[in-house]
Amino acid sequence: MSSVNKMIRIGRIDFTNVWPLFYYFPYERLQKEVEFVTQVPTQLNAAMAAGVIDIGPISSFAYGENFEQYMLLPDMSVSAYGQVKSILLFHRKPLSDLGGSSVALPTTSASSVNLLKIILRRFYEVEPDYHYAPPLLDEMMQSADAALLIGDHAIRESWKEHGWMVTDLAEEWMKWTGQWMSFAVCAIRKQVVDEQPELVGSIYQAFMESKRKSLNDLTALVQEARQQIGGTEAYWHQYFSTLTYEFGPEQQTGLQLYYRYAWELGFLNKEVQIQLWNDNLLTQVTE
Repeated sequence: MSSVNKMIRIGRIDFTNVWPLFYYFPYERLQKEVEFVTQVPTQLNAAMAAGVIDIGPISSFAYGENFEQYMLLPDMSVSAYGQVKSILLFHRKPLSDLGGSSVALPTTSASSVNLLKIILRRFYEVEPDYHYAPPLLDEMMQSADAALLIGDHAIRESWKEHGWMVTDLAEEWMKWTGQWMSFAVCAIRKQVVDEQPELVGSIYQAFMESKRKSLNDLTALVQEARQQIGGTEAYWHQYFSTLTYEFGPEQQTGLQLYYRYAWELGFLNKEVQIQLWNDNLLTQVTE
């Protein structure tokens, strides 16, 4: 296959929070032109950076690390203003007392890990001792004072009576900054935009179609989430309704602040520019 008509590889995060973007994606219509690869966020981040995946909802932090290679698809993110319900820190003592404490981090996340570090260092002025661990709360807390979980792992643990304090990182971010937090953005490699602009447009419209259908009637998503993960119908209705899948000016402003803090604290090695795809025209968002 020539580079002009090669298959476009779309990455899919294996978490419920991105289901609306994929649930009604018209795969049959595009099956000769696209293929899906399902991974956890950190794997997808690495695959995008390596050019193995062409389009995908990657961690916002991963876009910041490689933004020169990417554009962002507009109106697509996983964002929250206040509670996100699936980015949770479980801890034995208040956040202000975590200096020097052991904090276990999941290997599945990039945006959330760095958001936690920003919150603790910038707002609470504490520096814990971080280490990575598999996302199993009981095991994490055997040797740590706090443990971060994301996605479906966090959701399942939030339903249990375990006695830990629980902090929702999106709620904490809003409390200190008054801003939205975008945990995932939908990135596309610039090379693919240059090579196959029409197919990129078709894929974008397919994502928009899936998002509209999903959010117009949550019934199917709610039932599948209950079957796969558990929980009540009311919980999942609220969960999908609380998350925002837009990526408009408010979400961009919040994410730009996150990038600025990450750069100032040394988590990113340069200031990040948010570059949006728009009918193959590059538009740049500046503060």
